[in-house]
Order: sequence, then C-alpha cells, then structure tokens
Amino acid sequence: MPMIGFIIWLVGVILTIKAAVEIWKLNADAVKKLLAIILIILTSWVGLAFYYFYAKDKMADWLK
Repeated sequence: MPMIGFIIWLVGVILTIKAAVEIWKLNADAVKKLLAIILIILTSWVGLAFYYFYAKDKMADWLK
C-alpha cells in the first residue's frame, strides 16, 4: 500500500512541474505567472485538475 501512495505523490509532483513550466512559458507578467504557479502548488490535486481540465487554454488571457 505505501508504494501506491508514493506513485500517486510522484505523479502529482511531475504534473505540477509540467504545469509550472507551461505557465512560465506564457507571455505574461512574471509576478502573475509566479502567483499562478504558487496557487497550483498550494491547491495540490484540485489545482492541477482545474488547470488541466479548464484553465490551461484560458491561462494566457487571464494573466495579461
């Protein structure tokens, strides 16, 4: 059972890093990008789900 928890944690870390890199590559103010990245990190899986299922395509417009 601990191995499953580790795998779930590892997938979360990988997806968080991927989302952070995608946000950082957007053409927007660095402070706004940093705030968005921190918000995703703090909200964990809920933030990742929101980002990948809803906000990914809209993030560039929101950060302008």
